[in-house]
Amino acid sequence: MPDPLLTGRGMTMSDQLARHARTAPDDVALRFGAARRTYRELDDRATRLANALRLRGIGPGDRIAVLGHNGIEVIECYYAAARLGAICVPVNFRLVADEIAYVLADSGAAAVLVDETFADVVAAARAKARCTEVCLVIGDARSDGAERYEDALREASTEPVDVAVDEHSPAFVMYTSGTTGHPKGAVLTHRNLLMHTFSMLVQNGVCDNDRVGLSGGPLFHVAGLAAMLPTLLIGGTWVVARTGGFDPAEAVAVLERERVTSCFFVPAQWQAICAVPDIAERDLSALRRVTWGAAPASTDLLRRMIETFPDAEVTSVFGQTECSPVTTMLRGADALRKIGSVGKPILNVEARIVDDDMNDVPPGEVGEIVYRGPMVMQGYWGRPEETAEAFRGGWFHSGDLVRQDEDGYLFVVDRKKDMIISGGENIYCAEVENTLHGHPKIAEVSLIGVPDPKWGETPLAVLVPREAADPPTAEELLAWSRERMAAYKCPRRIQVVGELPRNPSGKVLKNRLREQYSK
Repeated sequence: MPDPLLTGRGMTMSDQLARHARTAPDDVALRFGAARRTYRELDDRATRLANALRLRGIGPGDRIAVLGHNGIEVIECYYAAARLGAICVPVNFRLVADEIAYVLADSGAAAVLVDETFADVVAAARAKARCTEVCLVIGDARSDGAERYEDALREASTEPVDVAVDEHSPAFVMYTSGTTGHPKGAVLTHRNLLMHTFSMLVQNGVCDNDRVGLSGGPLFHVAGLAAMLPTLLIGGTWVVARTGGFDPAEAVAVLERERVTSCFFVPAQWQAICAVPDIAERDLSALRRVTWGAAPASTDLLRRMIETFPDAEVTSVFGQTECSPVTTMLRGADALRKIGSVGKPILNVEARIVDDDMNDVPPGEVGEIVYRGPMVMQGYWGRPEETAEAFRGGWFHSGDLVRQDEDGYLFVVDRKKDMIISGGENIYCAEVENTLHGHPKIAEVSLIGVPDPKWGETPLAVLVPREAADPPTAEELLAWSRERMAAYKCPRRIQVVGELPRNPSGKVLKNRLREQYSK
């Protein structure tokens, strides 16, 4: 590996920020409600925080956990860690103390930066993990051994942090959702994120009227992190969305007030946004691109998005944490022509669709999509055996089952672990769910396999009705389904619920549904 001291510095998030602080210091980098940070202010505070952490013994390679609602300070922590050559570990703020303790211990976090809202639960987690010596609290520090974030910054030096950071070194350990077992930490390098940022800029095109971005995702999730990097690389303004309960009317108000030009939301959020009563009367003329991803979207929702935002390009992105995260994209020109597709691999992503023996499958057949390229993670933190398994055959195995049409466009049919085998027939949940979404009485639906003495497994539809007082019956749904798909795919049973359990990225927690209904 080249010595960065001899070859020159790489281009990390920190270097990008410093450049804009020199060339456009008064341009606004971040907005969050009434608060804002110019590039000069963000650069200064990142330097102060990095120096404050150095004074407390944190240096290159150390892990810094960050736990908080979306806010400017969380982004400052990310830049400070990069500036210091440390490794940032974003933590899901929905976790309980034992789960947070697992992340702290598994990553070996030497420091944690936390919102005062979560200070007590972090204090309990630190006591159990016994590895995190430094704790800075954004707000009031109440627990023993914790300090106030603003006090630490105020007392720290503004002298530049002279650390040469190799772009191939880890920048983030992003813990996966952990839908089965303990979550694993995907190690993303500075180069992974840089190449992802460049690739997204090339795919979308850079123009002067697209410089204000927003993502509805939490910053502890890779989608929330990666979405903001292209906007900040070109010196634009990133609007930080609030977390802690999604309000679609407020989301629309922010898009209008801030003159957002590009935004990302997960399908469940887009469904709520499109249902805002007066959305057609709002001035959203600044919007150039509306993007969805991180969870499947029904064709019915995609048509509603296209109708709701006729002057914006409706774009879909697909990928996963381990790939920094986007691997494929469907641009707006194909949104209707190839509706339901996740597009084609983006720049710097090499992909194959293979069977269990790593043989390429022909177009039209279902196989697992595997990847390689400069955006694929370095590996799983502290898990050499699982890393080796994920990269068997020299390609990263995604676990996603897809098919490719004659034009090279990809369609996701299921997660490999979620596929149902009933009487020897493969049932791809995403395909069936997309069909079921068209039923007039269904608002949301998730298909799972449940044990069956005759067939091994049979599909069960767990659904949220459009009208709570008028859900479809199992007989109605079976009759409706048989007109639209093969009989073996049709759900024989249904379970009506008020809402589907989801992780922070909007994906339905099917393992939870299986645990609840497989009996």
